[in-house]
Amino acid sequence: DGIVFDSAKEAKRYYILKIRQLAGEISGLELQPEYALVVNGMLICSYRGDFRYTEHGSLICEDCKGIRTPAYRLKRKLMQALYQITILET
Repeated sequence: DGIVFDSAKEAKRYYILKIRQLAGEISGLELQPEYALVVNGMLICSYRGDFRYTEHGSLICEDCKGIRTPAYRLKRKLMQALYQITILET
């Protein structure tokens, strides 16, 4: 699709998700969704996932992870606390 990915792993995952969308297993595939992580009205940071899509009526935010840095682990907790979104790590 002419998209440049950060890693080969992410590119392969996109290919799989694209096929799943064409097969009707998922819908609304988006790349690099961004979330503002705001606590008590203050922007702490933002989180950018690799993919977002709907599967069986549930919104899935997915991240192709190699290394789980301390910053990522904090953002993952903030996503759960603020948006009730559990990041799917692939």
